[in-house]
Amino acid sequence: MIIEPRMRGFICLTAHPKGCEQNVKNQIEYVKSKGKIDGAKRVLVIGASTGFGMASRISSAFGCDAATIGVFFEKPPTEGKTASPGWYNSAAFENEAQKAGLYAKSINGDAFSNEVKQQTIDLIKADLGQIDLVIYSLASPVRLHPTTGVLHRSTLKPIGGTFTNKTVDFHTGNVTQVSIEPANQEDIDNTVVVMGGEDWSMWMEALKKEGLLANGATTIAYSYIGPSVTEAVYRKGTIGRAKDDLEATAFTITDSLKDIYGKAYVSVNKALVTQASSAIPVIPLYISLLYKIMKADGIHEGCIEQIQRLYAQRLYSNNAVPTDSNGRIRIDDWEMRDDVQEQVAKLWLEATTESLPEIGDLAGYKQDFLNLFGFGFQGVDYDADTNELVNVPSIN
Repeated sequence: MIIEPRMRGFICLTAHPKGCEQNVKNQIEYVKSKGKIDGAKRVLVIGASTGFGMASRISSAFGCDAATIGVFFEKPPTEGKTASPGWYNSAAFENEAQKAGLYAKSINGDAFSNEVKQQTIDLIKADLGQIDLVIYSLASPVRLHPTTGVLHRSTLKPIGGTFTNKTVDFHTGNVTQVSIEPANQEDIDNTVVVMGGEDWSMWMEALKKEGLLANGATTIAYSYIGPSVTEAVYRKGTIGRAKDDLEATAFTITDSLKDIYGKAYVSVNKALVTQASSAIPVIPLYISLLYKIMKADGIHEGCIEQIQRLYAQRLYSNNAVPTDSNGRIRIDDWEMRDDVQEQVAKLWLEATTESLPEIGDLAGYKQDFLNLFGFGFQGVDYDADTNELVNVPSIN
């Protein structure tokens, strides 16, 4: 079939298998170009199919020569209907790993469930024995709680009052005012249940109980802080409460791993174009201004550059892992530089529908958004008849 991008709001309803394959290959080539990393050899990535999770799997395999197990919840293709991009990403990753002689298997299912945890435990026991590194990179808006059976939904809301500020529709470039009503306590609680640290802790507890964590095992979860212009809707909003909980969980997991000399960290990463961030008011405008500045300064990074740097310069640099006063690894350090944030704040005041094409990088934002779904890559013939029925080798 001929596969074209079909948009509905902040979602693309189609994904291109050859484009997703090219995306994965580009990331692999980047990691290989940076040289080998003396890091973990048996890696579990929970939320492994897109964004920082896929970048972590690629950095583990092609940077550290690691065997990887990836857990994700993606939609397979059916005749005439494409899979979700994470399915095609994972298929491409497994194929490239096999070519390189690297172990790679995947599990497609709800990572919040007891069943998927057990399936993962059984696979580790059968194939790898133990795990050296667990990456926790889930980004789901809902969670069916495995103990209570309650379905919790996260929300993107400020706390304490209505939030009003600028935003941009990245499809049209229109800069407008947006107002978001404040969260109630139920909104906050549900968001913490979905996006906080409980499930991360449950994964680590289950793995440790079965003796599947190697001595000195490390686990990393990903977070974001961001600037003052986004904090009302992000860090000081419902998501921020969940991130606070996630970050506090790192300390409790570390305590639980003391007897095996293990450690849990939260890595605070840079603002990037993702399906999730595209739906958060204010964030697309902030990112388009940020990209313009960071690209001009030569310090712009995508997911793969961020995670390769995390591995090479933070986790496996032969020095103690550097953290901030709250125990977090900071690879948002270039984004949060004073000079960068001062320029963003200045441009924010100037941002209008008319001025944004000049002062921001909306074209770069759109390009990155299309890339998430396998569109807009050089070397891919998007006019060609393409087979949508692609298998993930270890699943099919």
